[in-house]
Parts: sequence; structure tokens; C-alpha cells
Amino acid sequence: MTPFKTLSQLGWQPVFQQQLTLEDYENTRIARIAEHHRSHYLLINETGTESLEIHASFPSMTVGDWILIDDDGHFIRQLDRQSLFARKGAGTKVIEQLIAANIDTAFVVCALDHDFNLNRIERYLAMCADAFVEPVVVLTKRDLAENSLDADGNAFDLDETIRSVEALAPFLAVEAVNALDEHTANALSPWLKAGKTLVVMGSSGVGKSTLVNTLLGDSVQTTGGIRESDSKGRHTTTARSLHCLPSGAVLLDTPGMRELKIFDSEDGLNTLFAEIKELESQCRFSDCQHGNEPGCAIRAALETGNIDERRLSNYLKLQNEDARNSATMAQKRAKDKTFTKMVNTIQSSNRHKKKGF
Repeated sequence: MTPFKTLSQLGWQPVFQQQLTLEDYENTRIARIAEHHRSHYLLINETGTESLEIHASFPSMTVGDWILIDDDGHFIRQLDRQSLFARKGAGTKVIEQLIAANIDTAFVVCALDHDFNLNRIERYLAMCADAFVEPVVVLTKRDLAENSLDADGNAFDLDETIRSVEALAPFLAVEAVNALDEHTANALSPWLKAGKTLVVMGSSGVGKSTLVNTLLGDSVQTTGGIRESDSKGRHTTTARSLHCLPSGAVLLDTPGMRELKIFDSEDGLNTLFAEIKELESQCRFSDCQHGNEPGCAIRAALETGNIDERRLSNYLKLQNEDARNSATMAQKRAKDKTFTKMVNTIQSSNRHKKKGF
């Protein structure tokens, strides 16, 4: 983690300043979570770094969150977030895993190799839309792609690939880079503004750590290779951490995510797939499944080529996944709330018994 000097270099913005009271100014210190470990958070502030032991009474927090602590380093409260990235826990676990908080721009990294997948990029873009975070798709390994052949044995068409990504969302920024090239920072400079917080997200082996090192101008993150057979990468970044870029921007690196299960992302999906959502409203039946129902506006658009079958298939897949995971998470929250209420009732009853009531 690179050193910081002022709150603005930590990514402090007016939206957080407005949450402070006069008492906060007089009796607390401002800090940002830089790393999240099993038993503690590593905090950064204007005076340096310090550790905060995690307690069950704390709210759920993650790297990027702003908090207030007292002079002894005790937790006071968490400031309201500007944005949040979260996913459903990997596997069958019914948990919400926080990824990053208070992000301005997300670098969605995808390699120009076997890893390249429009469906996966759309998954990240839906999360960005739901969090109201500006996405920038960064296509790495440009140097290798320009000298390679596609599946049909033809020269790889970089321009066509970039256009296919740009078509995923209006005004979507897409940059193809060689992550090892120091000029990469120049291509991404419009988003590396002082005081802004960026997050780098993507699968393992796509070049995230290499990109981070190049932007930092230093080998802060360990890098690793990929298997040539399937372009699958190894986890080289194992924990999220904040870094200060030479431009004054704050960069948050994340471990590679082999599973990115969305939930509570209906608004993001509706924004990303706005053209399909608009067609849904034109179907004859409100519960149309877009199969063989008469008067299906989406099927009609498919037949005329107005929408892409791959994009529709991915939308329906993500929509079903979001509905399923959202319902599961809602059930867990209700169960946790009931359990907490029961514990509080028992504790209250025990206190009354001790007082002789």
C-alpha cells in the first residue's frame, strides 16, 4: 500500500463532508478502510495507518468505506456510502460478500485471449449500472492479440472486437492496452483524476496486477502467468488494497473473481438492457416468457434482427439469476432479523430478572 498525505488524496469528497457534525469535528478522526483481514481492518488517515479490531457489533464494512474513530482508535460510526459493489458468496453459501465501497470509476479488465467474453463483461456492467459507477472496459494483452489468429485462422480484428464491446452500452468507454507498456497510463489518464477512487475488477489471469503495477510505476502486486490451453489464470492478488497513483487518484485492486453472482441488481439490468426492457413492455401478455407466446415483441425483434440473440439470452440468464439470488438473500435477511430480535428479547428478559422485576 502506498502512502497518503491528505484526506483528498484518500478520495475524500463533499458527499462525506456533509455527513459530519460539529461534535464529529471536535471529538473524532476520519479514516478509510484500506485493507480487510479476517480479524481486523487496516485504516489509513492523514497521520498514517492503524489497525482496527473487528467486532460483531460493527456494521458490514469493506475496503473503501469511510469511518469515524475516536482519539484512542475506537470505532464510532460508518459514513453513508456513495456506492457499493457486492456479490452473492461463491458456491452455495447464502452470504453477501462486499467487494468495494465509494468507487467513482470501475476498470473492468478482460484479456484479448480465451478469456474474452461479452457475457461476462455485461455481468460487470450490470453491477456498475446498479451502483451508479462509471465503467471503463480495459482490454489487456493487445500486443499478443494483434499478432494472433482468430478461431477461423484469420488475422485477429482488434477494431471489430472493440466495437463489439462498445455496443454493449451507450457511451461505454473501451481501451485496448498492453498492461506492461508504461504508456498505458496515458490511455487511461482521463479517469485517473486526483481525488477519484478507481477499482480494478476482472477474472484471474487477465492482467489486473500487471495493470496496477504499471499505473503505479512500481511492482506492488505480484503477477502470475496463465495456462496456455484455456487462458485460465492464477490468483496473484489475494486481498483488496488501496494505492495512491502518481496522478493523485486512489486505486483499489481486487482478487480475481471466478464467480460473480449478482443479486438485487434489477435496476442495473434494466439500465444495461434498456432496449430489451422497452420491448418487454410491448409484448401482448405482461407475463410473456418470450418463447412461443403470440404477440411477443422480443421474438419479433429477434426475427427482424433488431436485437442480438446472444444479448437476449444473457439478459434472461442474468434476470433469472438475480431474481433467484435476491429471493434467497431476502429470506436470509428475514431469518437473521428474526434471530436478532429473539436474542434481544432474551437478553432484555435476563436483565429484568437480575433487577428483580
